[in-house]
Amino acid sequence: MQMDVTQLMLEMGAAARQAARAVAASTTAQRNDALLAARDALDGARTALAEANAEDLARGRSNNLDAPLLDRLELTPARIDNMLEGLTQVAGLPDPVGAIDNMRTMPSGIRVGQMRVPLGVIGIIYESRPNVTVEAASLCLKSGNATILRGGSEALASNQAIARCIEQGLAAAGLPAAAVQVVGTTDRAAVGQLISMPQYVDVIVPRGGKGLIERISREAKVPVIKHLDGVCHVYLDDAADTDMAVSIAVNAKTQRYGTCNTMETLLVAASRAQELLPLLDEHYAAAGVELRGCSQTCAILPRAVAASDADWGEEYLAPILAVKVVETLDEAMSHIARYSSAHTESIVTNDHGRAMRFLREVDSSSVMVNASTRFADGFEYGLGAEIGISTDKLHARGPVGLEGLTSQKYVVLGEGQVRT
Repeated sequence: MQMDVTQLMLEMGAAARQAARAVAASTTAQRNDALLAARDALDGARTALAEANAEDLARGRSNNLDAPLLDRLELTPARIDNMLEGLTQVAGLPDPVGAIDNMRTMPSGIRVGQMRVPLGVIGIIYESRPNVTVEAASLCLKSGNATILRGGSEALASNQAIARCIEQGLAAAGLPAAAVQVVGTTDRAAVGQLISMPQYVDVIVPRGGKGLIERISREAKVPVIKHLDGVCHVYLDDAADTDMAVSIAVNAKTQRYGTCNTMETLLVAASRAQELLPLLDEHYAAAGVELRGCSQTCAILPRAVAASDADWGEEYLAPILAVKVVETLDEAMSHIARYSSAHTESIVTNDHGRAMRFLREVDSSSVMVNASTRFADGFEYGLGAEIGISTDKLHARGPVGLEGLTSQKYVVLGEGQVRT
């Protein structure tokens, strides 16, 4: 019954709020100990994890889950190894909590600075991949937060098995079990309740398909850290090095198709189109990439099909690429401004002035010069890991790592000063 789900979520929220105070007051060593103890518990529970995952996979096949979802759901020995390595890496990251920045002395004699503090309770809603349970829990815990995790119904048994290992890690470090809670019901009402408890939950992070994120953004009563689409662009400028342009444009599209930082639209300077497009087409054809182009692209590449206006704003997540020839840098940036999802854009050029204009004027959460969009990732940015990517402009923007899961408060140090 929905009332039962509502009560369950309210109880989890209250427990998380109480646990958040304990986690925020814990030491870095305590939190690291919890992460490493959870790692050891996972390592010792490989058989139990495999059995739980087999149960999920069997249920997924009977429910006709498609092959990509089944692949994301599977916990192979290598993926378990990656989870263990991830916990080790997060434990080794610098702890942002308690750091004081910008300390300065004011004319009154007081000293004013900003201290980095946990957000509190973070709700995370995600689909398919059970390894996200470990990633999300580790980042929230390391940054001094409590978390409520609601994974997809298809991964219920796997997530519960992982949760038991995390609970062992928390207990070993003397931290409350409610610091990391995994919702144990598949009832969709649990999501609706989780995003409607501002008294208990400080921020929601949805990780999944566009439909999920749109629903969360529309219905949530607490702030949401999110991105909806990854319509990423690469612009090959007049001053681009040929080999570099080809290498980046091929990698940005073909290294992986189903990620939010994969290039979906290629923009090519008109002065270079006759040279670069045939070179690129050799690689795209070999990789089985369908090209949907503007009229100039189609005139140069006979196998390209005419793009519709909808193609310019499409996140394909597939071996399909929109290609447009543009006359100028300004036209390229105008196209990006109209169709981009504000995720990641890159320019390939040897012209410093144009590169700096692109960095200043393109309004996306990651803007690059002479690099593949596939680098837009927390691990590649040196964050150790990420909870997700934000294309919003408040609080966190771009890949969200430990620092993005904290806020700042002003701290004042005085010696008896009073205001006159």
